[in-house]
Amino acid sequence: MTKKNYQDIIQDQMPVSKKLLTTYYKLGLHETELILLLQLSRFADEGNHFPTPFELAQSGSFSEEQAAGMLRKLVQKGFLSIEKNNSQQTPISESYSLEPLLEKLYEEDAAAITRDEENIGNIFILFEQEFGRLLSPFEIETINSWLDQDDIEPSLIKAGLRESVLMGKLNFKYIDRILREWKKKGIHTVQDARKASQQFHQGRSNDNTNTTNTRPKRDTSFYYNWLEGE
Repeated sequence: MTKKNYQDIIQDQMPVSKKLLTTYYKLGLHETELILLLQLSRFADEGNHFPTPFELAQSGSFSEEQAAGMLRKLVQKGFLSIEKNNSQQTPISESYSLEPLLEKLYEEDAAAITRDEENIGNIFILFEQEFGRLLSPFEIETINSWLDQDDIEPSLIKAGLRESVLMGKLNFKYIDRILREWKKKGIHTVQDARKASQQFHQGRSNDNTNTTNTRPKRDTSFYYNWLEGE
């Protein structure tokens, strides 16, 4: 290997945080989100502080649309920020900053992350898994509204999602109606939701029995399994 080739290899290296590689999943990050963050760091090293979703997609297995969706979600989840550049020397007025990610990594030990913080990060993952796609900015804002404005526990939001899946009505409007109905009734925990849902389903079962004696009783055991261990 010539000296010139060796220097090229050295210059091609990029430092990566060991803590990021070992704790990203505990923070609620997908592997694809981790790759996107590393790509942002690479672009910054090369002088491009605000790469487009198209540019990011060229170096990954995700599409331009998926890159845009991940960028929005990373900002919403507090892993990434967009900084305004007031310098007159560059035409680019905005840049991505990884400081929020670094703060999460180093200003609090990963082992000290609370259960609620883990649940909040996992809520977005769970919703995407059930919907089979990335969430829209409006849907992300809706979840944040449930958490911040309505002060609904993460576990209760998960219970609302699961109820909508089991009822065959997987949409945000139906989930929002479930959560608001629970809040109106003073239901603030999964245990309370389990009791209320048990009464609801038993009531429906009794109504069906009164209507016809030939219809088989609905097995609701699967519903309660959804809420076990919350």
